Amino acid sequence: MSTLQEVGDRESWRCWLCDEPVDSDMSVNDPRGPSIDSINTAKKGAKGRGGVERLAHRACNTRKGAVKPVVPWPDQLFVVDPAPIIGVVEQLRRKGGRVAVARCPAESDAEDASAWLLDRLSRLEPDMRFDTQIDAGGGGFLLVLKA
Repeated sequence: MSTLQEVGDRESWRCWLCDEPVDSDMSVNDPRGPSIDSINTAKKGAKGRGGVERLAHRACNTRKGAVKPVVPWPDQLFVVDPAPIIGVVEQLRRKGGRVAVARCPAESDAEDASAWLLDRLSRLEPDMRFDTQIDAGGGGFLLVLKA
């Protein structure tokens, strides 16, 4: 088990759930204070990252509780049917390949979503390399994430 300082330093003092800065000097009892979120695999013996510790705000960690965490797409992006980011990352970690993650009405919307997603994933999963592809079709644009 790591200390809060070790996890915070490794995570650059950013909440892995909301991607906002975490104040290392704030009380651990404050909703915006630091906490360690222990992430376990759903199945015993499953391949992947069992027992990973990530930095989270106390409120983000409490709100998540024992359910699967959700990394939200920002409201300013114009995306339709956005895929759950953490589920997609887990799938790409296990199998590789590519996954359609959202549809956008305009190419500029898809480009904005692509830039945000690649930036967010660089902090969410710094050890993985991702790329995106934008495919036109059906009067819209499909955003595809590749590992």
